[in-house]
Formats: sequence, structure tokens, C-alpha cells
Amino acid sequence: MVVPSKVKTGHLDDIQELRRVQPSVVPERYVRENDEQPAQSMVCTSLEVPVINMQNLEGDCGYQELARLTAACQDWGFFQVVNHGIEEGLLDAMEVVAREFFMLPLEEKEKYPLAPGTIQGYGHAFVFSEEQKLDWCNMLALGVEPTFIRNPKLWPTKPENFSETLELYSAKVRSLCQRLLIHIAQTLGISSETFNQMFGEAVQAVRINYYPPCARPDLVLGLSSHSDGSAITVLQQDTACVGLQVLKDDTWVPVKPLPHALVINIGDTLEVLTNGKYKSVEHRAVTNQDRERLSIVTFYAPSYDVLLGPLPELVTQNEPTKYKTYNHGEYSRHYVTSRLQGKKTLEFAKIPTIN
Repeated sequence: MVVPSKVKTGHLDDIQELRRVQPSVVPERYVRENDEQPAQSMVCTSLEVPVINMQNLEGDCGYQELARLTAACQDWGFFQVVNHGIEEGLLDAMEVVAREFFMLPLEEKEKYPLAPGTIQGYGHAFVFSEEQKLDWCNMLALGVEPTFIRNPKLWPTKPENFSETLELYSAKVRSLCQRLLIHIAQTLGISSETFNQMFGEAVQAVRINYYPPCARPDLVLGLSSHSDGSAITVLQQDTACVGLQVLKDDTWVPVKPLPHALVINIGDTLEVLTNGKYKSVEHRAVTNQDRERLSIVTFYAPSYDVLLGPLPELVTQNEPTKYKTYNHGEYSRHYVTSRLQGKKTLEFAKIPTIN
């Protein structure tokens, strides 16, 4: 996908280098306005996102786990999955090569630059102005499937087994996404293959986020609050510290890492397709004063040429159409050329309400 590249971003620090040279300094451009600062937010540590056992979901008594999945999609838009079928050794291997990449010298990582206004490579994404507040995060973003969205020059050659491991990992995650969409369709009472058939040659991308320690985690964000433009997102997070937070009832809920579990969230695309029955949810990442954090995020979405809109089965007299029909590629272009700002990008798809 081509996006505008003539964007003035101003100077963008490499966060790891900034941390190495001036460990106690947080430049003003990273300090959030008061209403965005983590220290000013309502956080509830007693709530926990639901956990779904895929083995139970696909077993003889799957209806009980399906009810839990229904509630998770409806009430949270976020859940963790365990017993998902992806080998623990592969999850560990993916985390190892991802971390090894970020530990490379800066000159090696800069061979894969994420140019201003683009969405693949190493650096800062979603920066569109010189005044914009920045995230305390280095990232590597890559298109995976279909192969035509890949930019081979941006796939790291170091560590040597990076590409091979990512290929294996992405194939397993793709299969998991397809399985999840079958069960999500079942929770809606529609044909189990509805989403998989509709999506065609689904688009899959990966973004690896590295959050160095930060001297003032009370003032900065690792990743700005946003919802995902995908259908579903799969996140693997290390267990070093809690960083991901989900917005529920105007309160931020930390997502506590479970070893080898994967975090799933509903994206904007599923919100539209379900006519708002399942909603995408704002989430953000906070930083830690002493510990680094790594996450590996896979975005799974329909083919760019698919027309999207509320499924007829989910539109009723009581629940009239809330979203317009549009080309998914058109929405993707809108999403990747907008800065992360809550659920603002979804306004693109909404039908204005008449009072």
C-alpha cells in the first residue's frame, strides 16, 4: 500500500540511543499533555481481561467456552487465549530473534528505515507533524501476507534466522486467526465460515515494539491510545512487566502477561461487520522506570479489495445500519495516514446520526 511520504516529522530520536546517552532525560516532545499522562489516569488493577481456553473451545463441551468467548467479545473486546496450539518453543524463538534485532547496533537497524509517512521498516510510525507528541518506543513493522505487500529490503538479515522464524511464526498465527474467526462467527449465530470466506486473501502484518526503560513513566506513553484497524489483532508480550492497558468504562485496565498466552482484540473492521455488536477498544502501552518491554503484534484483516459494511444478518429494526459500506483498502489508507488518537479513525466508517 502506498501512503504519502512528504511528511514533516521534525527530529525523531532513537529511543534506545536516547536512553543510553541520557538515561535520566525525557525530551519535552515525549511529555504528554496532562489528560494523557499515565499518572493522571484512572487505573484499575483488580479487573482482569477474560481468558479463553482454545482447547476447550474446540472440544466436546465447546458451548461453555463459546459462551465465555461471546461475553469477552461483547463486554471487553479483549481476551487472552491459552492452549492455542502454537508451540511454546516457536513463541520463545520469535521473542529471542525480535530482542536480538533491537540489541543490534543502531547503524545495523538503520539499514531498514521506516520513512516518514510510510508503514514498514524500523523507527517511528504514525508521526505526521513536527508538533506531535511522540511514543517512547522503537518499532519494526513489516508486511507479511499476501507477499505483494512485503518490502524485502526491510526484512532484517540479522539475526540470521530472523526471517525464517518470522515466516514460521506468522503461518501459525494466521491459522490461529482463521480459527478464532470461525468461533467469533459462531458467537454471532452466523455461518462459521462467514469471515474467512469474505476476507479472501487476508492481509497480515507484524509490528514488533521495543519499549526501553523510561526515567519518567508517569509523563510519557509507550504507545498512544488507539483502536486497531484490523479485524483481529494477536499480541505476544513478554512477562517482564505489565505495559498494555485496555480502556473499559473510562478506566484503564492493565493486561497482566500470562506465560505463552496470546492477547486477542477486536479491531475496527469487526466492529463494522458486526454493526457495533462487538466493538474495537482503545488501548495503550505505558513504560517502566527500570525494565524494558517487548511485544510482537500481528494485524489480520480482509483483502484490500473487499467491500465492507454491516452484515445483513446483524441489521434489524432495533439495530439499524450504523456504518457505511466501503472498500477495505480505502479504510486502510485512511488508518495508516492518521495519527493514533483513540477511535477517531473509525469516524470514517460511521453513518452520522440525525437528532
